[in-house]
Amino acid sequence: MWRPYLVILISIGCISCEHEELNPSAPDSFSLTRVPAGFPEIPFPEENTFSMAKWNLGRKLFYDTRLSIDGSMSCGSCHDASIAFSDDVAMSNGVQGTIGTRNAPSIANMAYLPYYTREGGVPTLEMQVLIPIQEHNEFNHNIVDIAEQLTQDTAYARMSMNAFDRPIDPYVITRSIATFERTIVSGNSAYDKYKYQGNSMALNEQQKLGLNLFNSERTNCSACHSDFNFSNYTFQNNGLYESYIDPGRFRLTLDSADMALFKVPSLRNVAITAPYMHDGSMQSLEEVVKHYNEGGKNHPHKSEFVKPLGLTPNEMQAIVSFLETLTDYELISNEFFKDE
Repeated sequence: MWRPYLVILISIGCISCEHEELNPSAPDSFSLTRVPAGFPEIPFPEENTFSMAKWNLGRKLFYDTRLSIDGSMSCGSCHDASIAFSDDVAMSNGVQGTIGTRNAPSIANMAYLPYYTREGGVPTLEMQVLIPIQEHNEFNHNIVDIAEQLTQDTAYARMSMNAFDRPIDPYVITRSIATFERTIVSGNSAYDKYKYQGNSMALNEQQKLGLNLFNSERTNCSACHSDFNFSNYTFQNNGLYESYIDPGRFRLTLDSADMALFKVPSLRNVAITAPYMHDGSMQSLEEVVKHYNEGGKNHPHKSEFVKPLGLTPNEMQAIVSFLETLTDYELISNEFFKDE
């Protein structure tokens, strides 16, 4: 007598599983790894290929405050999905009342960076995960201690075995968070619709003027902010100060030629990731464009491209208007990347 009921229960279970797999509101490997027009494939390394199990574990860890020593902060605390995974203050708060030393950048399109941190001292995204964890002004924690704590969590124990076939440990933590972060790809802005998707109406005349000025030899903006991600990833000085408190790349290399050089950031979503510069010292795009139009401060390592431009007020506003077209509203509204 029990067998028909067993068959019914199994059938219901299968139907439920099938419904879950087809649920359009749930993320899937295709939607998470598909890249926008004009973008290269996401470069998942051979030793850390993509899987949904890794991604789900990585998202859970990204928003877990237990990664910080006092349980007050997560990765998402300084990288807010609603503002393109950046922060809205000059220096983010760390644990126990500490203040960070640099402005938190957007982590959209991190998969494509050749190195990490503003001085470029970290070669892989997996290694970068360790930086905020151990920094005194950020999480001030030890990843071994974090792993030991999380082994007591049955959900993490199950997810770790499912994703890596091993208990949760530093390897699992860094690889899963890196997997999640690699899928945060931003390439569906108005600019992308105009440039890569063939929509000539996606930009208005003022924005097109700004684009032309941005790409012109007159401004040389695109000399550094180039390619699909609007960065050539070189290290430059943009004349922000005559004397810098932060030594920039010199901190890594101890080479005097690298004093006050910083990695060129991407400009994607720049209109919603204020404040700007490595120290968050500029509050608006108008202020940034004005800085470059005036040629910046004198510094021995200032880039040859940073010089007085002679732009009119209308031309300066056109560049600002163009930069606003780099906002990817699909990314910042995507529930897949937000906290559960």
